[in-house]
Amino acid sequence: MLLVFQGQKVSRMAPLPGAELVQRPLQLYRYLLRCCRQLPTKGIQQHYKHAVRQSFRVHSDEDNPERIQQIIKRAIEDADWIMNKLPFSLKKKRSPGMN
Repeated sequence: MLLVFQGQKVSRMAPLPGAELVQRPLQLYRYLLRCCRQLPTKGIQQHYKHAVRQSFRVHSDEDNPERIQQIIKRAIEDADWIMNKLPFSLKKKRSPGMN
C-alpha cells in the first residue's frame, strides 16, 4: 500500500504477510490472532485477542458473501491501523520461522 503523507510517499504493509490471501472468516480469525502476537505486552495482546474472539462470535451467523467480504476487508484495515500506530521499537520481532 502506498500513501502520500505531507507530500512524501510512504509505503505501508499489512500487519503480517498473508493479508491478501484471507478470503474466509476462519482464515481472518487465525490471521488476526497472529497479528495479536506481534503486540508489545501480554495485556495488550489479551485485550485484542478478546476483541477478535468476541467479534468472530457476533458475526458467526453472517451468511451474505458480500457482507462477509466487507467484514474481512474492514478487519484487516483495522489491524493495519493498530499495527502502524505502534512505534517500531515496541513491535515484537518476528522469528525467522513465522509466516
